[in-house]
Amino acid sequence: MPHLKIEYTANLDAHADVGALCKALSHTLVTLKDATGALVFPLYGTRVLAYPAVQYAVADGEQGRAFVYLNLRITPGRSPELVRTIGETLLSAAREQLAGVMDKLPLRLTLHVDATPSDYEGKFTN
Repeated sequence: MPHLKIEYTANLDAHADVGALCKALSHTLVTLKDATGALVFPLYGTRVLAYPAVQYAVADGEQGRAFVYLNLRITPGRSPELVRTIGETLLSAAREQLAGVMDKLPLRLTLHVDATPSDYEGKFTN
């Protein structure tokens, strides 16, 4: 972990480079440091995945509206202050990447950070 899932309205594809957004947010996560200067997340556990919603309705359903939902799942145990810093840093990076889109489309950007333990976690790497 962390795993960042991006769900977005497909109309963004004509205005934004979602692959670049994924890379920028991944870079943000793997370079984020805590108050002691230690990296917050492991490099090889970081995942950023994006999924366009072809069918959508935002607000009143007018097709020119856009939405980006970011859901960051992290393991529990970090202080509320650090989680807030993670969220603010990630949201700022997303806003920077999507600044050009915000000039063209009404865009809602939402981030949720979930720090929940899993009941089971199996891993395999070749």
